[in-house]
Amino acid sequence: MIIPESKTEKPSMMLAKLKSLVFIDTLIFELSDATASSLRAVLKDDKGKVCSMFETEVEPAQKSFCWNGLNDLPYGVYTLELSGGKEEQLMRLVKRI
Repeated sequence: MIIPESKTEKPSMMLAKLKSLVFIDTLIFELSDATASSLRAVLKDDKGKVCSMFETEVEPAQKSFCWNGLNDLPYGVYTLELSGGKEEQLMRLVKRI
C-alpha cells in the first residue's frame, strides 16, 4: 500500500493560541511549551496588505504576551501570520467595535 506523502508529514506544532479571535485594540497570546525563543507576528488585511508587525524575544518561562496598539486599524477581517524558528501558524481574526 502506498501512503500519500501528505499523510506522512508530522503536523506542525502550535506556537501560540489567542485568548480570542475577535479583538478591539489588543491581542493576547498564550504561548505553547514548544514556542521558539523569538516570535514574529504579521497582521494582514483581507487584501493581503501588511497592516502591522510585531517581533519579540520569548523567555523560556514566559506563558503569554500582549500585542497592544491595534486600535488604529480599521474594523474587519485580518490574517495573523505567526512564526518562530521553522514553525509558522496562520489565524483568521476579526476586529470589531
